[in-house]
Amino acid sequence: MVFITGATGLIGSHLLKALTKQGKKVKALYRTQKAFEHPCVEWVRGDIDDILLLEEAMQDAQQVYHCAALVSFNPKQKKELLKTNVDGTANVVNACLENNVEKLLHVSSVSALGRLRDSAMIDESMQWSEETNNSIYGESKYLAEMEVWRGIAEGLNAVIVNPTIVLGSGDWNKGSSEIFEKVYNEFPYYSEGVTGFVDVDDVVKAMITLMESNISADRFVVSAENLSYKTLFEMIAAAFNKKPPQKKITPFMASAVWRFAAIKSLFSGEAPFITKETARTALIKAHFDNRKLLEAVPSFRYTPLQESVQRIADEFKLMHKL
Repeated sequence: MVFITGATGLIGSHLLKALTKQGKKVKALYRTQKAFEHPCVEWVRGDIDDILLLEEAMQDAQQVYHCAALVSFNPKQKKELLKTNVDGTANVVNACLENNVEKLLHVSSVSALGRLRDSAMIDESMQWSEETNNSIYGESKYLAEMEVWRGIAEGLNAVIVNPTIVLGSGDWNKGSSEIFEKVYNEFPYYSEGVTGFVDVDDVVKAMITLMESNISADRFVVSAENLSYKTLFEMIAAAFNKKPPQKKITPFMASAVWRFAAIKSLFSGEAPFITKETARTALIKAHFDNRKLLEAVPSFRYTPLQESVQRIADEFKLMHKL
């Protein structure tokens, strides 16, 4: 039996599909709406802040995938980020220990490594710090990892993955999937900032491979390629047969936009569509070293991003009848 938190999110839902294809019996945690029905899936409604529910749901689980997390770069949501990402992870770890779960795989993020190292290669040896952090989200994911390491120290068999920006078909009105929606609607601006990108199917493949391996007490960056946002946007535009962005965002423009968004949010009450952290991140050139996973699992191969982008665009075309 496998237990998944965050089973309706981008990574969690794709993981769930992959496991059901393997014939695995899965308990899947959801908050409001199930991802899909399947005879191998038992849906459990609840939240990771409910420790009693987690302990009960994991009673017959051998493997636990912890995918649930709140993703936000709005400083005003610090309390919610710490509650969900840190306290929620502590609850998952404690429930695993209570039920003697065979193995936990925790989905972290490269944000937990500290991303403000412009033009430097970032790998698993790096740790979050005030100097290298650029978001409340990154801090919360780092602290969540500390809960997993605490569990490991208490005897839990666990492994951590740190994906870069995950590309996949999901709700294209939020998260990384929104990149495809913006480019499809011919968003005019691009950034020459660089970061890592990875196909959601590759993240899932890495997760299952690590779960089934003897690897424990370790973390792995999961990233296919380092690309500029400009190059990625051009790939997506070509896949949709749309006009690529033409206007380069300068540091001055980015600064003005996040300030405007902050002021607008004061009056609207809605979260700003861009923050100081996201504006700054979009301009830096962060390169991620993906060699550790490839060396640990020699049979693992990443999908070229050109192929991933075309497949995901085709999936969105079907989903939205484009």
